[in-house]
Order: sequence, then C-alpha cells, then structure tokens
Amino acid sequence: MVAEFIRYKLFGPRLYKEYGTQKLYEANTLERWGDQILSTLNVCWSISMYASPIILMFAYRRQYFTNEGLPVIAKLGTGVAAIVFISFLLRGFGRSTNETYQKFAKIFQKASSSGGNEEALRAMRKYDFDFSDFPVDFTAGPCEVSKKEQTTRNSTVSAPCRILAYLAIHTFGIKLIYPGSIRAVQNLVLAPMLLQGRSKLVEEEEATRYKLKTCDNNEIDSIFVDNRAKHVNGKTLVLCSEGNAGFYEFGIMSTPLALKYSVLGWNHPGFCGSTGTPYPSQDKNAVNAVMEFALKKLNFDVKDIILNGWSIGAFSTLTLATKYDVKACILDATFDDILPLAIPRMPEFFSSVVRIAIREYVNLHNSELIKQYKGPVLLVRRTEDEIIATEEGDLSSNRGNNLLIALLKFRFPTLFEAEQQQKHALNILSKHLDNSSLTAANERLCEQLFQSYFERRDRSYPVYIGESLEEEDKNQLVLYLIKKHLVDFKSTHCTPLPTEYFRPDTLFDISKYK
Repeated sequence: MVAEFIRYKLFGPRLYKEYGTQKLYEANTLERWGDQILSTLNVCWSISMYASPIILMFAYRRQYFTNEGLPVIAKLGTGVAAIVFISFLLRGFGRSTNETYQKFAKIFQKASSSGGNEEALRAMRKYDFDFSDFPVDFTAGPCEVSKKEQTTRNSTVSAPCRILAYLAIHTFGIKLIYPGSIRAVQNLVLAPMLLQGRSKLVEEEEATRYKLKTCDNNEIDSIFVDNRAKHVNGKTLVLCSEGNAGFYEFGIMSTPLALKYSVLGWNHPGFCGSTGTPYPSQDKNAVNAVMEFALKKLNFDVKDIILNGWSIGAFSTLTLATKYDVKACILDATFDDILPLAIPRMPEFFSSVVRIAIREYVNLHNSELIKQYKGPVLLVRRTEDEIIATEEGDLSSNRGNNLLIALLKFRFPTLFEAEQQQKHALNILSKHLDNSSLTAANERLCEQLFQSYFERRDRSYPVYIGESLEEEDKNQLVLYLIKKHLVDFKSTHCTPLPTEYFRPDTLFDISKYK
C-alpha cells in the first residue's frame, strides 16, 4: 500500500486531461500547491542553468567556494530539499483524495505492469499526462559508426576563440539555434497550446502518441495519424520534421492531414516530451529512430514515404534522404547553410567565434546533404520570408535559392555550371516565379528532350543534358527545371502551408522516363 502510494501518487505522472472530455483535469488544493511549488523550482533550475556562468562568477566573488562559504551553500541546499520533500507530500496526499486521479492511477499501474498489453495501453492512452512516464513503444537499432562530419577549420584562429566557441554553443548557443528547446518557454508560455494541439490530434484525427527510444538513449515524443483505411492518400506516409521552434502539436502536420495522408510527427530532442538536446548527432539519431519506427512498427514501405521538413527541420529530413530512397522530399522555407544566417544575427566582433561554433558543432550544411538524395524534390520558397532571407525584402537573398542551385548544379551540371545559364538561373530566382512564364509548348519540348535523353542513357544523376543545344533552348530547360523543383508561396516564414503547395506528384522524377 505504501509502495503504491509512493510510486503512483507521490511520484506518479502529472495528469493533464482525459481525452473525450471537454475540460482539463482539475487538481484539488493540496495537489495544486505541491505542483505549483515543484514547477516553480523547475523553472528556477532551468534559468539558473542558462545563467550558470554569471551565477558561478557571483558565487566566486562572494567567496562561497571557500571553507567559510560552504555552510551557506549547504543551508541553501538543505532548505530547497525540504521544500521539495514537502511539495511531493502535498501532491501525493492531494492525489489520494481525487477520484479522477485515483481512476487514472489504477489504469496507469495496470499498463505499467502489463508488459505491453495492448488493451491496457489503449486505456492509458485515453489520458494526457507527463510523457516522461510514458512506456517506451519502440527502441531503435544501434547507432551507425560514420565518418566525422566535414568541418571548416581555420588554423589561424586563436585558442581562446575555440574555447569561447565551445562554451557558447554548449550554453546559450544551442538554445538560440533551437529556441523551442528552452524548457522555461515550454512550461510557462507554450504548455496550454501544446496540450490543446495534442488533444485536437487525438480527438479529431484519432492520432496515437508513441515514445521512441534512440540508439543514444533519448526518448522521442512522436504521434501518428493512420489514414490507410480512410483515403487513397492514406497509403502514403508523410514524415514531418518541424522547425527550430516548432512542435508537432501545432506544426506542419496540418497540411498533409488536410489532404488525408497518413502522417507521422515528432519533436526534436529537448522539445516537449522528447529528452536530450538538439545537437546534430542527437537530432540525427532521433529522426533515424522515427524512420525505423515507420518502417518496422507501422509497416510502411520506404517507397510510400514522403519526407516533409520545414525551416531547420530540412536538416533532419535530408539526413534521412541520404539513407533512404523515399517517394519524395518536400522542403519548406529552408536554407543551404546555417552559417550565412547566423553571422548577421550576432555582433560583428563575435563573428569568428560564431563561425567556429557553427562549423565544428552545428554544421547544418543542407546543400551537401541534398546532393546525396536521388529522388524528387520540391522546395517551397516564402517570398516574404524574414528568417531565411539575409536581406529583408530582397527575394534574391533567400537562402533557399542557394539550396536549389546546389541541387541543380549537381543533378544537371551542363545546364547549371555554365556561367551563362547560371546567370540566367539567378535572374529567374531574383523575382517571383510567376513573372517567368513557361509556355505549354516549351514545357512539352523540355519533356521531349528529357525523354529522348533517357532513351539512350541510364536514369541516374548527374544528367548531362543540353551539351549540343542552342542557348535559348538551354535557357528554357533551366526555367523548366527551376519550376519543377521550386514553388513560390507569398507569405512570411511561419504561415501554415496551404494544401495546393503540397504536390509531390507533379515533381521532376527521372524514374518516370522509359
């Protein structure tokens, strides 16, 4: 009895809602007080971690690390421990007198001790509660041993700069790149929106929430909407990777869901229920676990999966695209390289440190990854994007242009490495694509040229088409290929993508040529 009280009442998960009801779970006074104190202490701890250099400096100057100062620290620690202990007791006794929580505790206890019994797990999934107490649904295979990422090192940079770069990226730097991982913001600002978004997915879309364990032991919060039995599009799975402040609860899943695809969403390490920190290595392991789950547990074929990445989520998407021959990649509001976006947003005197920090620890170089994917690609360019453009209001400075050129130069070197065609391509990309018309006759001509080319050659990249064509015909091919790989959406960075821009079946695909 005492053990049950400690496990399922004192340290049991925080309950938020029972799905299917219109109201949130109502804690009684004792539980509410205990939770409030524990939440406040948790926020204070998070803030202190970000401000740790300042706090340590202050403590050192006040001589708290001396023999005279240690008793002060000990008293502070003892006081905090006593407050935590009392808070847990208040919460435990409060839950013991709450009928709703007692009902949930019994279901949770049965699910936890059932060894994966589906009926018990289904009953448990009718509740929204702390994801940290959720049982693991899928464990990914071992981590791949791969070559170290290529980085740009400058031997002339001083050792202090390297030390500063390491400290910066491992304290506040990663939080600036992925602000969605700041726990204080999640708990104080976003918590109601996250709960509302999850409830909508579960109650309206019949979504199922899963916990996935990565090869580096992070736990990834994911959710799956299965439309295979409801619509023809449901046979295709769209795997969605969110941006640096995006969550599946209110992110890009809405667009493929509106088109009745089956959709799998997940949160980056450190986001909402996911543990860890979104360093590239952890993010790669996380998205690899999500893909393994889709193939092995959800039983989708790799050819029936579309990878959809928004903003910084394109890095996660392209990580998978380098390994899996999926149906298509749709990359929305993204960039070729994070460094040109990071440097202008930091003080000029700090640029050397930023360069080292990015290249050595967060080298999100999408233009290198995209060359390794051989399937259809669609880039959605936001024409009023204030995040991806390095100069506000200048469409030619949108870093999505650079990503597209990198892709097309690799796939069609004859057309896009020549200086004349490169200038023509940059001129097209400097304005809205609607201003560059491609007649139906010219489009048919371009398709005939590709058909003729692949009749005599293998369907593989790079494609050396255009060597013997006139300049005007080459220019038409350049425009044709740009329009087949890029679509313009008149919007800012965070506007939800309308369904008409999600069109994987209209992309350039060399596998369709006979």
